[in-house]
Amino acid sequence: MYILIAILFFGFLIFVHELGHFLTAKALDVQVNEFSICMGPAIFKKQRGETLYALRAIPIGGYCAMEGEDSESENPRAFTSKPVWRRLIILCAGSFMNFVAGLLILLIVYSSVAGFSTARISGFFDGCPLESEEGLHVGDELYRIDGRRVYIYSDVGMLLARNTTGVFDLTVKRDGRLVELKEFPMQLQLYEIDGEQQYKYGLYFGVEEKNVSTLLKNTWNTAVDFVRIVWMSLGDLVRGMVSVQDMSGPVGIVSVMTETGRSAETVQEGVLNVLYLGALIAINLAVMNLLPLPALDGGRIFLLLVTSAFTSVTKKKIPSKYEGYIHAAGMVLLLALMAFITFKDIWKLVR
Repeated sequence: MYILIAILFFGFLIFVHELGHFLTAKALDVQVNEFSICMGPAIFKKQRGETLYALRAIPIGGYCAMEGEDSESENPRAFTSKPVWRRLIILCAGSFMNFVAGLLILLIVYSSVAGFSTARISGFFDGCPLESEEGLHVGDELYRIDGRRVYIYSDVGMLLARNTTGVFDLTVKRDGRLVELKEFPMQLQLYEIDGEQQYKYGLYFGVEEKNVSTLLKNTWNTAVDFVRIVWMSLGDLVRGMVSVQDMSGPVGIVSVMTETGRSAETVQEGVLNVLYLGALIAINLAVMNLLPLPALDGGRIFLLLVTSAFTSVTKKKIPSKYEGYIHAAGMVLLLALMAFITFKDIWKLVR
């Protein structure tokens, strides 16, 4: 069941993304020649007006083919004939729709919870050395850890774990004002919890009840946190803290979503866990698609800005076929990377 949910979810994300391009193109008077879900040979297609609607056989990707998008066109309704601001809106619309989808999924998931854990300290373990006049107080809300904002409760553990020195720069919200604790030592201590020895910092955190305000706040903060997680992961990749071997494609993500659902104690909990992970994936796709890389919308946006700046300075227009060559080369490289990651994911499953 969870495999089916994961596969359908990927199809939903593709549809939502391309729908964003399609709706904005239609609204801004750009001719759409084809609106297709998936790739390869058509399973179903129907011509309505100027647009061919198609469902294709290979469950990867999809596209909204606009007139003049990758080639010269004299059509006044061609993509390249429209002002730069209209083209930017159309190119950003796909990622915007994925982000909105992630928000709505989080709203659905959080609507089922009774309350929300917070980063506000409600107490200390017996003997915890962090409680002092110069240190942490009951009622303090962890606001920043090593300069990074604490958006949701899970950020506390994530941000503390990224620092291996045991000395932190903390900013806490205390009595309505921000208090900085520079070079504050925090070491994991061994505590007995439910008869077991566990290493903890010795902090208890509070819970806030669910109402409209806290529901919307936690939904938005989680979405913003997901965006940051993507950027932090990309930074870790650039710095060599993680490698391409750690990346996953559609096969690996479906596998993780399926395992997440199966590990839950109840079907309802499993579905909610899969949806939560799905929200992270939706927002991940929204951010990744805006990276300035050829074949991605971010690459198209980058080249649009560059060519617009070049034209405004030189009064000369760069032929759109050159942009098409760049995107074609980028697509080949992107497909090669996807093939490598997919093979790796399949090999991991086989092993």
